[in-house]
Amino acid sequence: MALKVISDNTFSEDTSSGVVLVDFWAEWCGPCKLITPILEELSGEVSGVTFAKLNVDENQQSAQNLGITAIPTLVLYKNGEIVEKIVGMLPKPQLKSLLEKHI
Repeated sequence: MALKVISDNTFSEDTSSGVVLVDFWAEWCGPCKLITPILEELSGEVSGVTFAKLNVDENQQSAQNLGITAIPTLVLYKNGEIVEKIVGMLPKPQLKSLLEKHI
């Protein structure tokens, strides 16, 4: 499955219901490029989670509101509430396990 691209304009609506993992990233970020294929794989393996990406260079307000100062940062929402925040990369099995405990 593809990762959903979200923006400052749609952020609140996109994270308001269900389980949503938001990847805060930037084009110039090497580790961000490495985590994308992992998220794409997980989007096909883990049902019940929406996988989304927000480019922090193009959408600075959402990142600022959450105090995100390092990328990649993954923020997991459940019905609009933050339940996990991960700065940096996690191995795929660890990330999958973390997601599964919230669905």
